[in-house]
Amino acid sequence: MSTLEKRSVRLPRLALVVRILFALFLVGTGVMTMGFGINGYPVGDPPTELDQFMLALEKTGYLIFWVGLLKTVAGGLMFFPRTTPLAILMALPYAFNILLYVIFFAHQYLVVGLPDFAACALLIYCYFDWYRPIFAGPTPVSSQDSSGGEHAV
Repeated sequence: MSTLEKRSVRLPRLALVVRILFALFLVGTGVMTMGFGINGYPVGDPPTELDQFMLALEKTGYLIFWVGLLKTVAGGLMFFPRTTPLAILMALPYAFNILLYVIFFAHQYLVVGLPDFAACALLIYCYFDWYRPIFAGPTPVSSQDSSGGEHAV
């Protein structure tokens, strides 16, 4: 039995719904985040501590545009079943970062950050068979001679 035949999606209906919703969320917020990278992060008057933190991150050039681009690409790839396992892995660092961000800094966004991470974690569970070879040990490779016999030298 080939490796591809062993791969299945756990809870396929739930995984499909969560995958499409998560993909829409990633594409939508990714485009919005890239807009922040181009136009600047919107802040209140006077800027709150969270606004000041976001402005400091924006000045580094790290956060805004490139994270938005990564989210948009991962969300786009998530629409296609063939590239979904890759897209989930691409979204994991972002989702974990957002989880930490809402827990320690932006408590008012817990309602967005927790489901965001939960969706990514659930999708990893649903697609775990696709990641299983990463954790498997090396497989023995047999060689064949010209007559087709195994282990021929």
